[in-house]
Amino acid sequence: MTEWLQALVADWGALALGIITFLSCLAVPVPSSLMMLTAGAFAASGDLDLTTVATSALIGAVLGDQTGYQLGRLGYRRAEAWLLHSPARAALLRRARDATRKGGGIAVFLSRWLFSVLGPYVNLLAPGVGLGWLTFTAMGIAGEIVWVILYVGLGYVAGGQLEQAGDMLGDALGLLGSLAMAAGLGWMLLKRHRKRHPGTP
Repeated sequence: MTEWLQALVADWGALALGIITFLSCLAVPVPSSLMMLTAGAFAASGDLDLTTVATSALIGAVLGDQTGYQLGRLGYRRAEAWLLHSPARAALLRRARDATRKGGGIAVFLSRWLFSVLGPYVNLLAPGVGLGWLTFTAMGIAGEIVWVILYVGLGYVAGGQLEQAGDMLGDALGLLGSLAMAAGLGWMLLKRHRKRHPGTP
């Protein structure tokens, strides 16, 4: 897989990366993160331009988010019916719906990079839960910038050690995700406790 990706990036460069990040934001199962790591490594060796690579990845991701949002605005019910045919996708859809309703713009931001598996589903759900286009776009772009910097930047720094770098970043994001979920749960429990016992700290 790694050799095939390296060949794809070498032949098509930033264009391939932009297409891959676009597709990933529409729930197409493509190795976008690994592609960004690979492109970053090629930039470090001088075969690709770092700014062009990062810009292409960002543009592809933002366009993918916008496409998903518009699909949700125009035809969410049809998309939902199709997604619910798969138990795995149905579970992701439920998680994304809960996150979007509770978190709004913050959910969009975090689903770009920390909980990226939910990103395409948050895109579809955002219009249905009343999240405005401007908030969605601003938080989406901010999150995609973080995603691109993390993966292209790590690929640039790691050079040829892509697999080790990918594993390291995956572990770090997993830990951050767990901490974020624990903090969110703690906040919800505290809020519930204060509602039941007014006046307590």
